[in-house]
Amino acid sequence: MQIIIQSKTMIIPIVAYGDPVLKKKATNITKDYPKFDTLLENMYETMYNAFGVGLAAPQIGLPIRLFLVDTAPFSEDEELTKEERNALKDFKRTFINAKIIKEEGDEWAFNEGCLSIPDVREDVFRQPKITIEYLDENFKERTEVFEGLIARVIQHEYDHIEGVLFTDKLSSLKKRLIKGKLANIAKGKINVDYRMRFPSLKKRR
Repeated sequence: MQIIIQSKTMIIPIVAYGDPVLKKKATNITKDYPKFDTLLENMYETMYNAFGVGLAAPQIGLPIRLFLVDTAPFSEDEELTKEERNALKDFKRTFINAKIIKEEGDEWAFNEGCLSIPDVREDVFRQPKITIEYLDENFKERTEVFEGLIARVIQHEYDHIEGVLFTDKLSSLKKRLIKGKLANIAKGKINVDYRMRFPSLKKRR
């Protein structure tokens, strides 16, 4: 499916669980990708409208290796140290053609959710430290190391461009327990306060 990117900033419907694009491994893009700046503006606008901390291109129907992260909302967590809150408050980044080259440390659990799977939250185990290669919004090559919540958000969004959802990482028991919820999401039988596109419905919300 092709998304027509208009010149004016717009909120794009977020693709719901069950759409095949969410299970497809995304492809790299080049700096001459059509109307890239507008696409990026639209993705940030879409993410903020849904009160998200990350958004990947497959979540708006585009199977390309692009995702963005803004962890500012996590900076309000008073259980974190002042240093951690400041780091989260100031972290906003665009990742193009990203590749995680190393994951380190003992796995830790954190309760994750996803804009494409509303009202479903589960503990997911991930390693706390990553090394990632990517291009920034100016298509400049970067290699960086991230830890903690920032690393986790990046890992979650990175999974999207690999065709992986956080629910894929759950135990068989957990998957069975949420099977009904996931089926209802795919059918559009859910109330959300942001625009979504459901695979079983022709009309966009």
